[in-house]
Amino acid sequence: MNTQAMVERLFPMLITGDRNGARSTVRDWMSEGLAPEILTQEVYWPLLDMVNDLFRRDQLTTLAHHYATRLLRSLVDQAQACYEQQDRKGRTMMLFCGDTEADDLAAQMVADLAEAGGYTVSFGGGGIAYDELLAAVHESSPNVLLMFSSSASDAPNIRRLIDTIRTVGACPNTQIAVGGGVFNRADGLAEEIGADIWSDTPAGMIHNMNTQPDRRATEDQRTVGQARSAA
Repeated sequence: MNTQAMVERLFPMLITGDRNGARSTVRDWMSEGLAPEILTQEVYWPLLDMVNDLFRRDQLTTLAHHYATRLLRSLVDQAQACYEQQDRKGRTMMLFCGDTEADDLAAQMVADLAEAGGYTVSFGGGGIAYDELLAAVHESSPNVLLMFSSSASDAPNIRRLIDTIRTVGACPNTQIAVGGGVFNRADGLAEEIGADIWSDTPAGMIHNMNTQPDRRATEDQRTVGQARSAA
């Protein structure tokens, strides 16, 4: 199936809030054999990227952006209910994100896919006070701490959290992952702030968590990241 054509077909329905049209179209695709996980990764994720990019460039109204993100949330929820759940991996993940609806939706897609892939996921969303978030991470010591953000204004707090975790040393076995628009747009930012792994797609993030569970950022890598960012 041509997922790019699907993106182009669904986009106008999203920005006009055509709920019935969107759901009917998706039902047709799934009846033809499109797996819900592929639908999320190759249709819904690119659509969310497109909607956010156009909105950031002032090429989409606030109303259209709200229509799209809320309708996408509904479609993502329906897809998740049909995911094939794999056996538990014995690995835990805590996931937090920026405060916007788009950040929350992007993080939810990753949380849903990671859970279907065998992770035990705790998804806290956005708007969590720094001290509360830090205490929760220290108490749970997850295998992976993933933070998602599309806004550059969130980067300093993410850096602060990573620095505190590294300095205190209370979660030595926790791998820190970052993703979202701000890390896609700013080359080297993920390295600069000390993240262990990162990716610009849910599939890439889960692949990195599965194949590089022991990867940790070194001081040299953080230095390189800082130099790239300054340049």
